[in-house]
Amino acid sequence: MRISKMRADVQALLFLLPFLLVYVLFTIWPMIKGVEMTFYKWTLIKKMKYLGWDNYTRMFQDQEFWAAVWHSTLFVILTTPTMIVLAIVLALIANRQSRLQKFYRSVFFLPSVLSVAVVSFLGLFIFQPYTGFLNSLLHLIHLLPADQEVFWLTELGLSWIALTLITLWWTVGFNFILYLSAMQDIPDDIFEAAKLDGASSSQMFWSITLPYLKPITKTITMLQIIGSFKVFMQIYIITGGGPLDKTRPVIQYIFQAGFRKNDLGYAATMSYMLFVILLVLSALQYWLNNRKEANA
Repeated sequence: MRISKMRADVQALLFLLPFLLVYVLFTIWPMIKGVEMTFYKWTLIKKMKYLGWDNYTRMFQDQEFWAAVWHSTLFVILTTPTMIVLAIVLALIANRQSRLQKFYRSVFFLPSVLSVAVVSFLGLFIFQPYTGFLNSLLHLIHLLPADQEVFWLTELGLSWIALTLITLWWTVGFNFILYLSAMQDIPDDIFEAAKLDGASSSQMFWSITLPYLKPITKTITMLQIIGSFKVFMQIYIITGGGPLDKTRPVIQYIFQAGFRKNDLGYAATMSYMLFVILLVLSALQYWLNNRKEANA
């Protein structure tokens, strides 16, 4: 019995070995080398010299880095709650029995299949002044005087609104599908019993649907926070981090340090700091969720 178990373990290990080798080669080893880079002056060409903890000291004193962290945090605050509410609303619409049900599901999910470059250039087309779609529409319906323009991408408050709207439109489809799937898993018997008891649609939503969506909401919240912290390309294309670097996220700052200023060692240091921030946020959310479940 013992020999057969050992034989089964060896066979399983042999099947896993190719994946493990690839995983170590392309994931674990680069992570180890990345940590090594943080202690050196490292350019795109070669490792220059040992710096010790200088990159870490520089990072903690770098006001631009912490400003970029705040910009990413602000983006999380703007997009995460809005994304959850919007995804639930769209899932409710698409889950109702209707002739347009398939149409709703297709339209709500379709933007998520687009690439970030396509979405970003669509954002430029919509929000740019003078020739942009939104300003032209506002002129057409006389909400904006003909001699005035709204500069969505160069005014700080408006640029955050534009970036949030285009990101929500692009990414809501994935979360919408998760919520729709969770809604379809709710037993119909519960709703039928609630109707017999005289419950209204709003009462069934707050007392039945929403509690059933709690587990998937926890997952979506965590994924959305991590994804929003890693935002880069749409901001880089649409505003370039402007105006005056006021929308520059931390990933863009790391990119500029590594590939424009040719300082990969410092870029690696900031990357691992971002990793620690995300790890702490994920652990905190996990602890809060478990604490609520234990107290329930």
